[in-house]
Amino acid sequence: MTSTRASLTKQPGEVARMFDGVARRYDLTNTVLSFGLDRYWRRATRDLLGAEPGCVVLDLAAGTGVSTAELRRGGADAVACDFSLGMLRAGRRARPDVTFVAGDATHLPFADASVDAATISFGLRNVVDVPAALRELARVVRPGGRLVICEFSRPTFAPFRFVYLNYLMRALPWIARRVSSNADAYVYLAESIRAWPAQRELVTMVADAGWTSVAYRNLTGGIVALHTAVR
Repeated sequence: MTSTRASLTKQPGEVARMFDGVARRYDLTNTVLSFGLDRYWRRATRDLLGAEPGCVVLDLAAGTGVSTAELRRGGADAVACDFSLGMLRAGRRARPDVTFVAGDATHLPFADASVDAATISFGLRNVVDVPAALRELARVVRPGGRLVICEFSRPTFAPFRFVYLNYLMRALPWIARRVSSNADAYVYLAESIRAWPAQRELVTMVADAGWTSVAYRNLTGGIVALHTAVR
């Protein structure tokens, strides 16, 4: 996995520009590509986080804030943070009631222990330095606070895993060309999913960054995994 991820590495500015380019139709494209399952995955993330009303939650790599809005439905005081200005602009237009903050996952613009919990949905694999981002999240979450990572992972049933990985590399870019504002970006995104560590590998990465009680739960047969941890 390490060598594959290294070959996909982009500079932060390149990644930001890539997401700027897909911002306009990002939410629609994700819903189409996931056959509507993205809504279920967001609800599952919110439910697993279990933030009580009034809790301050950092939603990192929030894009247009669709995941932040879901967190807010549970009563959390959720703040969307992303480094793509294009995503933030699209999010502010679509969700004016959500608070958006520009920030780099490896240098978060938040004080130590300033939030009660944090989530990052489908964004950690696109961070240039994943261990640094996990350490930054540990820095800004108060002691005892929770982290939930919602990310694409490895399907557990081998025959299905084979079909799924082929869908990523063949059908996903084809569909994206018909609904996305920048279909070429989805070729990179498909490759990043294939290169991302499996469930247990990510457990180790999170624990090494200073988090405790790290565990995971598979969704949709392991297409997505929710990793949880405590600061």
